[in-house]
Amino acid sequence: MVENNSAVTSPPSGHFARRTLFAGTTAAAAGAVLGTAAPAHASGSTFRHGVASGDPLPTAVILWTRVTVAEDATPGSGIGAATPVRWEISTDPDFDATAASGTVTASTDTDHTVKVDATGLAPGRDYFYRFTARGETSPVGRTRTAPALDAELDRLRLGLVSCSNWEAGWFGSYRHLAARTDLDAIVHLGDYIYEYARGAYTGRNGAVRAHDPVNEIVTLADYRTRHGQYKTDPDLLALHAKLPFICTWDDHESADNSWRDGAENHDPATQGDWGDRKAASARAYLEWMPVRATRSDGQVQIYRRLRFGMLAELSMLDLRSYRDEEAGPLAGWRHADDPSRTLTGRAQMDWLTAGLTSAPTHWKLIGNSVMVAPLVFPPLESATTQAITTALGLPQGGITVNGDQWDGYTADRRTLFDAIAANQVSDVVFLTGDIHTSWAADLPLNTANYPAGPTVGAEFVIPSVTSSSVGDLLKVPPRTASVPAEEAIKLANHHLRYVELDSHGFGVLEVTPTQTQMDWFYVADVTDPVSGVRHGISFAVPSGGRIEQRPTPLT
Repeated sequence: MVENNSAVTSPPSGHFARRTLFAGTTAAAAGAVLGTAAPAHASGSTFRHGVASGDPLPTAVILWTRVTVAEDATPGSGIGAATPVRWEISTDPDFDATAASGTVTASTDTDHTVKVDATGLAPGRDYFYRFTARGETSPVGRTRTAPALDAELDRLRLGLVSCSNWEAGWFGSYRHLAARTDLDAIVHLGDYIYEYARGAYTGRNGAVRAHDPVNEIVTLADYRTRHGQYKTDPDLLALHAKLPFICTWDDHESADNSWRDGAENHDPATQGDWGDRKAASARAYLEWMPVRATRSDGQVQIYRRLRFGMLAELSMLDLRSYRDEEAGPLAGWRHADDPSRTLTGRAQMDWLTAGLTSAPTHWKLIGNSVMVAPLVFPPLESATTQAITTALGLPQGGITVNGDQWDGYTADRRTLFDAIAANQVSDVVFLTGDIHTSWAADLPLNTANYPAGPTVGAEFVIPSVTSSSVGDLLKVPPRTASVPAEEAIKLANHHLRYVELDSHGFGVLEVTPTQTQMDWFYVADVTDPVSGVRHGISFAVPSGGRIEQRPTPLT
């Protein structure tokens, strides 16, 4: 046994470089342990919010849990005695070979959550972890470190999710992802929780289950309570216990359409200072999520990179903390191109472009919370329509449909795309959530010249876990009114290769040296807690190429 994060002897270099998760006998052991040690929910349970891991590095991973020290010490209550918590991480599910261990304290300062950065681990290896407090041992979680930086990998498989609104439905997407045995990690692209008051934002047929607290969440106690509620969902807890998460926030972790100095869903007159609310939401998020954040000048920074050998580097963006306010619908037409307006902030843009242009990996993946592909009617930026755009005062990217996306901040998008093109960066793929619908797009340098002109990458947009889709909002049968709308969108935007506006579900992304493929999976009914799932469609980007549909799903 090694205490206080010390390392155990690593296996020979490359030993795990070509393995996929749950291969061989470790898979069987993991399945047995996790199948019998489901997250606890019973009254009096110390670990009723389960266990989680995240942000895997080659020699470290974040481990997380919450300790319920008394029945009234509920999330956000601010009460309960401090208590020591022992953690262990092992190479086997019986904990006969402990890799690292230690003791930390859970207290009201962190809402009795515990987050440990377990270091000194071996790269590319399955691990099991658990916590002990108040005489009780937590469920056993399973995680995996990232491969060594120089590892040559055959493949990487990631589950992708976003937009999980508690009131809109059951989290069947999490259940189906947890049932898979081929994934290396889960990437959550934002809107892990929703901030609305009970009944204020539901699903097609109203609320399936009720939010706590009853009010819209504004204070630190409110955000802690809401996070605590979400981590009682059995499907979410099962997925957290099985795979490491890599997360970023979007707007609903704080408030709808948030930006640097406010949010559309924030009223200073009745809800107080935005800075206080944003700080409360960020603090609760960092307490309750297995993310590794840094701090600079007192500010939280969650944009970061994770590396998977020589195959892929994943840059996770923060597109809420630094952005300017979204321009209004009419003013937005004239301000979308304003070079003084930013989505990323200057420091993050410099970090992103520097990382893309210097990345040693084959693929450059970008965890991106709002859609980057142009979505305009019509695309007007070509030289042939320059006179029209100038005369009417329209943005060079065309009339913006959704100014909350990169379309509302075209100067930042131009900076990013130009950097990719000028430095001849190849194999860039954006992975996106936010809009509760499914899309596959090439990213042309000049939209009006597509497909003749160059592209700078591709984008895969995943649907919501439960949050209302276009089809839900129309309240018509699925695959009826939305189908002609999808075709009209693709007709006006030729670079959009796939649009699906109805279904809820998740994505599975496979990265290999020759291509990156996204498979979309759709649950049948989010109001059914045991809903089935179907494969929707598969698209891939060949190395150095453009998006192509694939006839069969990943196996």
